[in-house]
Amino acid sequence: MNLSRWLRSLSSPKGDLVPIFARQSAYLVQSSTALEKMTVSTDPLEWHRYEKEIKSYEVQGDALLTEFQEQILGRLIGTVNRVELQNVAMSMDDFLDVIKDASKAVLIYHPKKIDSTLQDLSQIIKAEAEAVRTLVPMLWDIKHKFSEIQLQCDRITELEHSADELYEEYVGYIFTNEPDLREMTKYKNLAELFEKATDSGKRIADNVRRMLLKYNME
Repeated sequence: MNLSRWLRSLSSPKGDLVPIFARQSAYLVQSSTALEKMTVSTDPLEWHRYEKEIKSYEVQGDALLTEFQEQILGRLIGTVNRVELQNVAMSMDDFLDVIKDASKAVLIYHPKKIDSTLQDLSQIIKAEAEAVRTLVPMLWDIKHKFSEIQLQCDRITELEHSADELYEEYVGYIFTNEPDLREMTKYKNLAELFEKATDSGKRIADNVRRMLLKYNME
């Protein structure tokens, strides 16, 4: 069975891997939205509330990954296909983990301010998550959605490149303009975690591209 036909078979009434992927991508959007709200707030109590919300999504995401692994191991699936889907699922889980780490870091570092660059990075994280949510349902029909999937992967890559540029500019800015060494370290570490989250989003796109490549080779 080729990749496209096999993926479509998982969207049959018994194909319960599809809703798992959909829920996982929904958690990404919800957690990234909460992180974005966190960066525009100056209230530590709100930071705690958003961090707790993000943590709940991450816990639910972990449970989904476990459910996915149990489901896929119980199916007669070719090794290559299984590995490809596992890579996509695990990269989505990693994305959730890093978003959670970024929100926790805000609480730990308790910065005096959250610069606009961190807000911009949070918006990029959210945009990547939304692109993932858009492309995930299309994976089950690669034949007809190939170009649209590729477009979303390209968008995620472009967003990640923008995040790299923002991070580099921001580090240069705070090294030059922030006189408080402790605060400068906080800002740098936070920016690094936010940028790391965008890298995690790109890894999802990279894994999806490998699926597209396999489809093209069949």
